Parts: sequence; structure tokens; C-alpha cells
Amino acid sequence: MNIVRNNPRFGQGLATTTTLWIIAGVVGTGVVFGAIALVTPGEETDPVALYTVEKGPLTISVAEAGTIQNREKRILKSEVYRRVSILWIVDEGTYVKEGDLLIELDASDLTERKLDRDIRVQNAQASLIRARENLEVVKSKSASDVEQAELDLEFAELDLRKYLEAEYLQSLKEADNAVENARGELQRAKDKADWSEKLFDKKYVTQNEMEADVAAARKKELQLEIEQMKRDVLVNYTHPRDKRQKESDVKQKQAALERTERRAKADVVQAEADLRAKQQEYDKQKNQLEEDIEQIAKCRIVAPVDGMVIYATSGKGSWRGNQEPLAEGQQVRNRQELIYLPTANEMMAQIKVHESVLKKVSTGMPVRVTTDALPGKTFRGEVSKIALLPDAQMIWLNPDLKVYSTEINLDNNENQLRAGMSCRAEIVISHYDDVLFVPVQSVLRVLGKPTVHVWNGKEGERRELELGLDNGRMVHVISGLEPGEQVMLAPPMTPSAVGPDEQALPDDLKQAAQEAAEKKQDDEKAKPKFSEADMKLIGTLQQMREHDVFSKLKLEPELLKKVNALLDAVDKGESVEIDPAIRSAMKKMMSRRGKRPAKQADNGNAE
Repeated sequence: MNIVRNNPRFGQGLATTTTLWIIAGVVGTGVVFGAIALVTPGEETDPVALYTVEKGPLTISVAEAGTIQNREKRILKSEVYRRVSILWIVDEGTYVKEGDLLIELDASDLTERKLDRDIRVQNAQASLIRARENLEVVKSKSASDVEQAELDLEFAELDLRKYLEAEYLQSLKEADNAVENARGELQRAKDKADWSEKLFDKKYVTQNEMEADVAAARKKELQLEIEQMKRDVLVNYTHPRDKRQKESDVKQKQAALERTERRAKADVVQAEADLRAKQQEYDKQKNQLEEDIEQIAKCRIVAPVDGMVIYATSGKGSWRGNQEPLAEGQQVRNRQELIYLPTANEMMAQIKVHESVLKKVSTGMPVRVTTDALPGKTFRGEVSKIALLPDAQMIWLNPDLKVYSTEINLDNNENQLRAGMSCRAEIVISHYDDVLFVPVQSVLRVLGKPTVHVWNGKEGERRELELGLDNGRMVHVISGLEPGEQVMLAPPMTPSAVGPDEQALPDDLKQAAQEAAEKKQDDEKAKPKFSEADMKLIGTLQQMREHDVFSKLKLEPELLKKVNALLDAVDKGESVEIDPAIRSAMKKMMSRRGKRPAKQADNGNAE
């Protein structure tokens, strides 16, 4: 659009109502049927730049610079968990077959670690065998101890029953029999003594014989008393004591059996726990040995498919700007892209969309792509992917700049495009054939509402508008203005804002833009979401991986796998849950960082 800027010389020699009209040309990608007028309200006032509202076609688009890439390619990365040097690399541009060696990385440190790990595996295996045999010994000894304790209890119970049912009854009967015998002998002795006394009275026996029989009777009486006392001792003392002793023996053997069973069970459990610990240690060492062997194997990167070798440093623009191309002796980090192997001729354009226009852009929108290498050629395509999170590399350079990586699939490359070419992509958001629009600089926000100043011949009257989308230069007016009305330009537009005439949009692009705009709302609803805290965490992890912080922190391989899997899923546009182990590790890491002295923290900024 041709615009005459506000200049004092335009007011000289002009009458109060002098008006200079300049027919508008093309603004942006939409043809503008409007006009800019310079009106001088008074002889001593500067001219006022006005824009006459007219209807015409308007295209809403976003243009960004980017790089041409192969759409389908195999990306070969370093899968070694530490920084290693390149020993040998295939020349760029070489056509390789599947299985050909592409890169050989230095595996000397890994080989040395493998030897040390092999010794640990053998020691762990010996400990495992010893623990396994010890478990069998403990089980056998425990079984023997329990069996002996059960046998002791059984014998004690038998002794108790034998005493109660046999020994005591036998002793009691023997005591009773002894009492009865003594009583009988006493009676006989008394009868003999009485007879002897009668015979003595009749002088048939001597006094000595009579006294001997009386003494014998007394002796038998004492013997009866002794036998009765023995029986009383047996019943009242010996029997209760022996019974309690036998019962106590049974209880002691029962308690001993319980202690033996518990001790046996504890010994077996301890031996089993020791065996499990030795098994886990052996499995850990064995897995790490296998991982070391796998890491050594991954130091030889071979071609998974046929294709032409493209270095990642050549096929992808470097955010550092001075990154050296891959070469022998250069160190590479884990997950660093090394080689691209295109698997098809389809191409795409990679651009970065600023956050200010991100809401306007959605997948499926049509795109026009031009390249510096092929002037005059225009390639068609559509937006295929928009990153969920802002580019971490750009955030690292400029925290205030948020751009989102966007991929555009191209339709007709005719084998003319090459990976690494610079390009400019224009995403067509929407197109209107006949609508009202005004320059964006004529619109002000008054109390949060879009407002323009309509010229009434003497001054500008404020009027609120209902606006649609804008293309950075013109904004769609839905309601609030009529064709032929004039709005004030503030500040006045300059001739440098006028773009060259461009070809009007073809019908197919108009239709594609309309379909993409209708699809945008559904895409926004289906788009995976992350919380603000998750986005900050993922952004931090992306920066840490880009700057190889993980190798400095020496993360556990299992945790590193989870982090890489999360970031790969985010790169693919997938919505995934963050593993609790990652959150815990990051929380501990930030906690330790917060406790460090200030000087130490400053020295550790690189980490």
C-alpha cells in the first residue's frame, strides 16, 4: 500500500481542505483497496494522515525463516552414556549400504570398565553359590534341631505318662504291701508275745524267752510305723514332686521345641535373605556387565538402511552458530545427533514460530515456501507438527524469547530441494475475499477495547470496533466501520511500510486456509497439555541434556533412560506422565544446589 508520510512540506501551499489521494496497492499478501489521505485542517497545523476504509481481499499469514530438511530420515545418535571421542567417521555424501560402518567411537574406557565389571561378576557369582549352599546347610541343620526337640518333647511326655500310669502306682502298691506285711508280722509277733507271757506264767518258758518275744513284737510295731511313714512320704511328698518335675520337663521341652522352631525359621529366613541379596548383587553386576558390553557395541554405529550420509551438523542449523562439523577426534555426548540417513525424497521445512502468533497457527494449515537457492520457485505444503514446549536452545540464549519448532511437509519438491537449504515459509492462516480492514497502527486499546479515530472533517471521533485476525500490517474489521469512512493513522505510516505487489492467493490455497481455520479449534482441544510446573521441569531437562549436564552428574543408566524417553516423547508431540523417579531426582538435585555456598554455586554454574 502506498502511504504518504506526515511531512511539513506537504502542508505548504495547500488549502485548508486540500486532500492528496494515493491509490493503495498490495499490503502483505492481501490486496488493499483503500487510500491514504493527507488533510490539513488549518494553515498553522501539520497535515493529518488518514486511511479511507474500503472492502477488498485480505490474507492472514505468518512468515518465518527456516531450513529445508528430509521429511523421512533415520537419525543416528550416540547411545553411549558418557562423552566419547570419534575415532573414525565416514565421509559426508558417501552412499552407504545397510550394515556399513559409519562411525567408530573410542571404547577404551568402556573396555577397561568391562574387565573390572567381569571380576565383580565372578566375585558376586561365588558369593551367590556360597549363599545358596549355606541356605541348604541352614535348612538341614534347622530340620535336625527341630526333629531333636520334637523327640525330646515326646520322650518327656512318655516319661510323664509312665510315671503317672505305672511307676507311681507301682511304688504306691509296694508301699501298701509293705505296710500290710508289717501289720501282719506285728500281729503275729503280738500273738506270740501274748502266748509267751501265758506260758511264762505257767513256767513253761523262761523269762528271757518271753522278753525276747515281747521285744520282737515291739520291733514289728516299729517296722509297721516305718512302712506307714514311707507310704505317707511317697503319697504326700515324693509323688507330687516327681509329678511336677515330669510335667515341668514336658513344658520345658515344649518351650525348647518352640525356640528351636523359631530359631530354625529365623536362620532359614536370614539365609534366604542373604541369598536374595547375593542374587540381586549378582544380577546387578551381570546386568551392568551386559550393559557395558552393549555400550562397547554401540561405539560402532552402522547404517540401518541404505542412504547417503549427511552429518547432523550440516543438515541442521546450529544454535551456537560456530559449531564445528563432525570430525575425527571430536567428542560427542549422549543422545547427540550425528548422522542423517534420508529414506525417501520427500522434504520438509523446519521453522520456529514466535509465541505471539502461536495461537493463530495449527496443523493442517497451508504454507507457501520459497528458497534463496531457487529464486522464483514456490513450493506448497502444510503444517504437520508444532512443538508442545518452546525451543530450549533459544531459551538458553535468550530467556525472553519463546519460539516453537514447527515442521511443514512439502508437496512438490521435484528433487530440486536439498537438506540444509535456507527457506522462508508463509503459513496461510485465513483468507477473506471481500472484507473491511484497517492498518494495525490506526487501532488503539482504550480500556481494553479496540478503538479507532474516525475523521469527521475537523477532528477524529473515537469509535469502538469488533476485530478479527491481523497479518501484522492489516487487521480485519468485523463491525464498527463502513466503506468510505476515514480513520486517523497514528503514528503516520511511512513509504517503507509498503510491500511489493504480490500475486493473489490461488483458490486451492484459499480453500485450504478456510478448512485449516475450521479445524483449529478441534486441534486445540485434542492437543496434549502439561501443567506449568511440568513445562518448567521438562524445559530444565531439555537444557540439561543439550548442555551434557547428565554426564557430569553421572546419573544412573536406568534414570537416564527414563529422562531420555520422556524428552523423546515430548519432541514427538506426545503427552506423557513424568516418572516419579525423575521428579524425586530433580528435587534432590535442586535441594543440594540450594544448600551450596554462594561461591561454590557460582563456580558450578556450568552444571
